[in-house]
Amino acid sequence: MSTKAIYEATGKKLLNKYLNSTAAECRCVDVDADTNWNELIDKNRWLENERLVVKPDQLIKRRGKLGLIRGDVSLQGAKDFIVETLGKEISIGHTTGKLKHFIIEPYLEHNKADEMYICIYSNRDGEIILFHHEGGIDVGDVDSKALKYTIVIDDAFNVNKMEETLLKNIPDVRRSHLSAFITKLFQVYMELQFTYLEINPLVVTTNTVYILDLASRLDQTAEYLCASKWGQIVFPPPFGRDAFPEEAYIAELDAKSGASLKLTVLNPKGRVWTMVAGGGASVIYSDTICDMGFASELANYGEYSGAPSEQQTYEYAKTILSLIFKEKNPDGKILIIGGGIANFTNVAATFKGIVKALREHREHLVEHKISIFVRRAGPNYQEGLRVMREVGATLGVPVHVFGAETHMTAIVGMALGKRPIAPPEQAELTTANFLLPTSGSKSEVQAVSNNGSSPTTKVNDDERKYNLGRPLFSNTTKAIVWGMQTKAVQGMLDFDHVCRRTQPSVVAMIYPFTGDHKQKFYWGHDEILLPCYKNMADCMKRHPEADVLINFASLRSAYESTMETLKYPQIRSIAIVAEGIPEQLTRRMIRLANTKDVSLIGPATVGGLKAGCFKIGHTGGMLDNILMSKLYRPGSVAYVSRSGGMSNELNNIICRNSDGVYEGIAIGGDRYPGTTFTDHIYRYEDDPEAKLIVLLGEVGGIEEYHICEAIKSKRITKPLIAWCIGTCASMFTSEVQFGHAGSHADNDRETAVAKNKALREAGAYVPNSFDELGDLIHMVFENLVQSGQITPKPDVLPPSVPMDYDWARELGLIRKPASFMTSIVDDRGQELLYAGMPITDVIKEDVGIGGVLSLLWFRKRLPKYATEFLEMTLMVTADHGPAVSGAHNTIVCARAGKDLVSCLASGLLTIGDRFGGALDNAAKQFSEAFDAGLHPADFVNKMRKEGKLLMGIGHRVKSLNNPDMRVVLLKQFAKQHFPATPLLDYALEVEKITVSKKPNLILNVDGCIGVVMVDLLRHCGCFTLEEATEFIENGALNGLFVLGRSIGFIGHFLDQKRLRQGLYRHPWDDISYILPEAM
Repeated sequence: MSTKAIYEATGKKLLNKYLNSTAAECRCVDVDADTNWNELIDKNRWLENERLVVKPDQLIKRRGKLGLIRGDVSLQGAKDFIVETLGKEISIGHTTGKLKHFIIEPYLEHNKADEMYICIYSNRDGEIILFHHEGGIDVGDVDSKALKYTIVIDDAFNVNKMEETLLKNIPDVRRSHLSAFITKLFQVYMELQFTYLEINPLVVTTNTVYILDLASRLDQTAEYLCASKWGQIVFPPPFGRDAFPEEAYIAELDAKSGASLKLTVLNPKGRVWTMVAGGGASVIYSDTICDMGFASELANYGEYSGAPSEQQTYEYAKTILSLIFKEKNPDGKILIIGGGIANFTNVAATFKGIVKALREHREHLVEHKISIFVRRAGPNYQEGLRVMREVGATLGVPVHVFGAETHMTAIVGMALGKRPIAPPEQAELTTANFLLPTSGSKSEVQAVSNNGSSPTTKVNDDERKYNLGRPLFSNTTKAIVWGMQTKAVQGMLDFDHVCRRTQPSVVAMIYPFTGDHKQKFYWGHDEILLPCYKNMADCMKRHPEADVLINFASLRSAYESTMETLKYPQIRSIAIVAEGIPEQLTRRMIRLANTKDVSLIGPATVGGLKAGCFKIGHTGGMLDNILMSKLYRPGSVAYVSRSGGMSNELNNIICRNSDGVYEGIAIGGDRYPGTTFTDHIYRYEDDPEAKLIVLLGEVGGIEEYHICEAIKSKRITKPLIAWCIGTCASMFTSEVQFGHAGSHADNDRETAVAKNKALREAGAYVPNSFDELGDLIHMVFENLVQSGQITPKPDVLPPSVPMDYDWARELGLIRKPASFMTSIVDDRGQELLYAGMPITDVIKEDVGIGGVLSLLWFRKRLPKYATEFLEMTLMVTADHGPAVSGAHNTIVCARAGKDLVSCLASGLLTIGDRFGGALDNAAKQFSEAFDAGLHPADFVNKMRKEGKLLMGIGHRVKSLNNPDMRVVLLKQFAKQHFPATPLLDYALEVEKITVSKKPNLILNVDGCIGVVMVDLLRHCGCFTLEEATEFIENGALNGLFVLGRSIGFIGHFLDQKRLRQGLYRHPWDDISYILPEAM
């Protein structure tokens, strides 16, 4: 949602901060059940010294008339009022709720004549200030009484004009400071991105201005612009609906995700729960449930869309299931998992998250007698439905699964017992079928024109210029794509190919975060290169034939990129995909586009298409849906919708009930779409190829009434079938914001019920529900055919398009040997796995570095003593001074000015048999002798006879009388914690023999680590003898020295840099120069 109401106290604190001296300070405090009165009074001493006003602060209108304001009371009187009403249940209209949140502020003694009214609100074209010199609870119908001053978006605020317009009834003694207040208030309104601000009464004295009652809304999408100005803002739920922690959790997930996740709990005791994909579809499912008489049983409203990940849908499903299981119902409960035909969301991936949640709660599903009804389609939906059917057979509860062959809301009637549960129909087309043409036999194939550029007649002079006979798209349309959206571009090129276009519709891409380069794509069976530019100016200059720009920029950069695009006259249409662009920025884009005769589609849209000609981005979904809906050739029906997701459902409905789609546009779900229903329906009216028009409107706004007027005035004469979704809104007991930002009725006229009634009365064909939309299209279309007004368009056989390798693999249609194999780590899912252990568990369970080593090196969760020994090994091998060869090389390299990696590599390359590499060899020699049953003395003698050194024996400095404390510590730890140390015992017996010959022939640190690691691997219970031997042979033990000594080498590198040591040159006097005698 974009516009959200805030507490009165929040609004007043914002005005306090930014109105400066133009108004008296709004002192106020919040009070709820958790308020500590002593602390509150300590921080606000004025509470004890002044008369007060107390009232609920819960977005309740007309509190004065409802008797919910207590004025001119002491602090005790305010307390008594709160104690008396806190938690009290009251009814306002058909809404019932409890009073939980209050505001206390100073009571202002004033005359009734001082009370005035002011309201600022935003509309598509700008801001409107309503002002009336009389205010208060008896102000009446301010819309008819108030004076109005309009400021067109981006126009300057004219103080003189404002005073002449609004303050004509204000005496001079009050006009100056009231004018200053209104001027500053408007400035603050714009800077803080308010969308509505009403003050009634506004008390204006001869000295200053006082804000008494305030109601306001902010544009929540502007948070990234205004966070520092707003501070911490709480958006409260509407009166009559409690805020649930589950709603807050989903809101948090939504904020962290590029997808959309919404949840509103309507009735936690309800029997009917929904889990619906798509903003438009979610409203339609709620409508259908309510239309069938189950409004009181509808438990929630919500939606997930925008390709959420498997993990995100799992969390979403798990949250809804947790709500379902809070209360039992003797009749059981119903879970509807629905959705339209997705454009780009991988249905199987999202269903896997839902399936995971269902499996985890199988026992609860049975216990609560849950019946599940599923309907979904879109990319990879066959796999998703298959998975859902499989899990349905194991849950122990009824699970009914349907795809695109079933009408979207048919499952609602089945779930609610209003129609029999039908067996799933056989799908007409599977995802893999677009490998070969399947649309008809050769005898049915006919040539059809699809140039999409039929002439149009002149329209009224007051209509926008771009309606004057210029089609938005044709089969020669060329587009530029802003953003690295390779899948969307490939989808457009594949659509071009099945439409038999001679040239690709995408000529270039713009991506400012890389340099100019080429991107590879497929054109049918061939590979082509499309240029990608860093700079828009270069792109436009080199591709003057492009007249469409598809903007995939994020919500933070969509405004700037669109405004830059509007500088180039060659661009006649811009599609803006991003959702959540602040409304002020959207309106600026619209105004500039109108002045430059440019059509804006969006924001918050998937785009649109012209069948057989051109499609925007992901519109129409994948090729299987394009073929199923026969979008590769033009039909006779043109539609316009707000919802992008529902546009794909309309493609399906229209195809099944007529000769198919001619053109379809999704104008976007934001409050201010760039082009309106009227703009596109006028185009359809003037295009002789469009024979039947379909409108899918929504609750909120008044655009549908313009259509009514156009029908009545005969500006629209073609048959128009219309339905406005959101009829359920009037049945809810509290305000609900639907998935689209514009789906919000500010008055009865903006409700879906009122608009459907008006359209029907104006002469449009209006079904009784969305459920009947397809039947009505079929009836009207057949009547037009029978009357000769429509000759059904013939079908054509589209060319085959190969399936992309990645998608074929996703569908399980192909397999190939992997280039690499790994068995220690998996980074593909929501969370990184070390040998199957999630990284969060690695951290939570504090496995340490030793535990990570055990997982990544040995693929096992080794015992605690084993991981501690690994960490001890790293500590004792970390460094042995700057004189050893590895550290020396690192230091020399560092002093030569090399980087860290080069210096570390220089040190590591010295590790071998002579330096540090004795761990593996010591382990091999001692274990082979031990396994062969050689007596320690025989082992020593054997090595001497073979002329081999005993690896791990001997030290240059340490001796029997000066032991290496590292070895002492390692031996003590092993003896104290290991289950058995036979090889260590054997090595110590060998040491007794060698030190008898020379005291420095002791078991050194390499030898000690080597034999102790063999004991660990063989006796920890995690490995077989063969596995333990394989680790040694593969060099795992030397890896410990390499890893440990890397710590020291990096330390020496940093030390040299810190000391700023210069280039090292070895001194001459430390070199013996032995040269041959002169010849």
